[in-house]
Amino acid sequence: MRVKFFLNSSLLFFFLSGIAVAQDAKQEMDHGDDHGQIYHAFTLEGDVGEAQDGRSKSFDLSGWVGGDYDRLWINSEKKNYGNYEEIFEVQALYSKNFSQFWDAQIGVSHDFSTDFTPTNVNYLTIGLEGLAPQMFETKAQIFLSDQGNYSARFKQEVDIFITQKLITQPYFETEIFAQDVPKLEVASGISDFEIGVATRYEITRKFAPYFALRYHTKTFGTADLAKQLGQRVDNFIVAAGIRLRF
Repeated sequence: MRVKFFLNSSLLFFFLSGIAVAQDAKQEMDHGDDHGQIYHAFTLEGDVGEAQDGRSKSFDLSGWVGGDYDRLWINSEKKNYGNYEEIFEVQALYSKNFSQFWDAQIGVSHDFSTDFTPTNVNYLTIGLEGLAPQMFETKAQIFLSDQGNYSARFKQEVDIFITQKLITQPYFETEIFAQDVPKLEVASGISDFEIGVATRYEITRKFAPYFALRYHTKTFGTADLAKQLGQRVDNFIVAAGIRLRF
């Protein structure tokens, strides 16, 4: 399949691009050049807790390496809400700053498992990331999979400062599929959404324990399909974890 060949080739391209960016960063530091400096910023979150369907575990790594306008973004998310839901996804994205608060992104994603099935899927990924009005951190992505289907994801979150160190972060995330994908056990339309709030205490800017409440549910045709398969449609999660910045 041409799509699958293209996506597999893209995965290799972005892996090699990441090596090239790292090599450029080393050369910049070796030469001590103040222009075109290479920086990085990563956030790592990990937590454990309880869901209605068993033990909850979550891991999220997100960050970039590059300059002010061109960056390589690396995202990795893995979570397990008992037997209800399991996700393991990695992304490599080239990001271009085109306005004060917004970046355009293109790259590849790979699912080791999805919201719905333990199926490996590759995607061509196009997206926007930045700050919407009222300081809402926003991420919107469109995916073309090697199965030939289109989908989209939208997420927003905002930091609300209770004190200088105590911060609560409500968020919302949803996915939409353009067509039924039987292999992934998903129907066309809005397939699921998750809402939650994480409250952290920043002992330092780089280290913060947090407490999180999450609610995830499958919706519309995807929920009907889950019921037909005898699966749980929604789940409520309580978790505690650590947030690191480096």
